[in-house]
Amino acid sequence: MSGRWRPSATVAAVIERDGKFLFVEEIQGDRRVLNQPAGHLDPGETLLQAVAREVLEETAHRFEPTALVGIYRCQYDPEEVTFLRFCFAGRVAGVQEGRALDKEIVALRWLTPAELRAQRAMHRSPLVQQCLDDYLSGRQFSLAVLSESHA
Repeated sequence: MSGRWRPSATVAAVIERDGKFLFVEEIQGDRRVLNQPAGHLDPGETLLQAVAREVLEETAHRFEPTALVGIYRCQYDPEEVTFLRFCFAGRVAGVQEGRALDKEIVALRWLTPAELRAQRAMHRSPLVQQCLDDYLSGRQFSLAVLSESHA
């Protein structure tokens, strides 16, 4: 590996409504995949700001994080980027009707856990199922575990 190693920080949201969960169907490369609403942390942004922004951009839903489900490390190949995913649970505080979604988004899908499991071949990464399973097992940590500071 050349240069300085830097993991890529991403955020994701688990959003439940009536026993179903909100997923995005998106284009990755040349295939359609399923993922939680998720994306990269932008410079100067807190994790909570990032997850709220990503959910809005990908789903037009205003998301309020209420808990941290977990922090996940995913490395696809030793020479490839390592992702650190911060997954949050929360609630929808409304929808911006008519808002244009990110260009990669093909559709929004409300799926039961069984429906998601049945479509494992479409999961963008193993973290899609793991985040949902962890949420369903009751894993929710206080947002107080997060600390933001400026040097």
